[in-house]
Amino acid sequence: MATLGEMRSDYHAKLGQQVIRFSAGADREDMTYPNFADCGSRSSVLIANGIVEALRIPRQKSGSIPGQRAGALFEKLTCKFIEHAFTAISHMRPGKWKYLTSQTQISGFAQYRHLKVLDDLVRDNRDLSTALGYDYLVTPDIIVARSTVSRDDVNGQAVVLNRQDLATLTSFLESNRSALPFLHASISCKWTIRSDRSQNTRTEALNLIRNRKGRLPHIVAVTAEPLPMRIASLALGTGDLDCVYHIALDELKTVCEALPSCEDQAEMLSTMIDGDRLRDISDLPFDLAI
Repeated sequence: MATLGEMRSDYHAKLGQQVIRFSAGADREDMTYPNFADCGSRSSVLIANGIVEALRIPRQKSGSIPGQRAGALFEKLTCKFIEHAFTAISHMRPGKWKYLTSQTQISGFAQYRHLKVLDDLVRDNRDLSTALGYDYLVTPDIIVARSTVSRDDVNGQAVVLNRQDLATLTSFLESNRSALPFLHASISCKWTIRSDRSQNTRTEALNLIRNRKGRLPHIVAVTAEPLPMRIASLALGTGDLDCVYHIALDELKTVCEALPSCEDQAEMLSTMIDGDRLRDISDLPFDLAI
């Protein structure tokens, strides 16, 4: 089995092969920049180029890739990394797990099954639709789900459930209710961050918090955004997202500290890291095991 370092390197290599493209700058044609940089920001271009160099991503792929396509590929590759890394430490959090990127609605999971009834009512009643809208039906970019267990699973090592009249209400036992899986983690993927789009992520997180019946899933975001000031629009504050994860935090930190013109960006980065609001993608599998 691959080590976590190898998985991280492979993740970056596949991002370089499938998602990252390079364009020429308007002012200097010899200065190219990757498509997770903002060409209108000199700091963004410098930091993004520094990350690309640190990750040793070749620059042979030029041109553009539609934003929606880049986002979908980013979700797919991030999901694969999480699945491989989380599986490698499955002895720390055993269970039957599923990893999805198909924009699955949360009403298909145990904590949110009641929203299916509400959705049916809203769709059939225009007044309710106008009053409530559909914001409560969150469709996360990546979902990590845990399946229910049978009584045989529970009694696999020793007889614990020896009577049928015990533990009859918990949704974790598949014999009690319809065997809907549990939403273990809702992961939002942001290839880049703009302030308006970061608010959408916060709104989805708050809807997950308010509308649940049962345990709250992990609510996190993963981004490739090079500017710490923009990451801060999503990472700072508490109460909605657990944490934000960067695809290459160590490289981002090294680049920001090395650029004299990015002292403010480096300072903000340290604030988020020291405040437990920003971590590296390699930290995510372990945080999901909690």
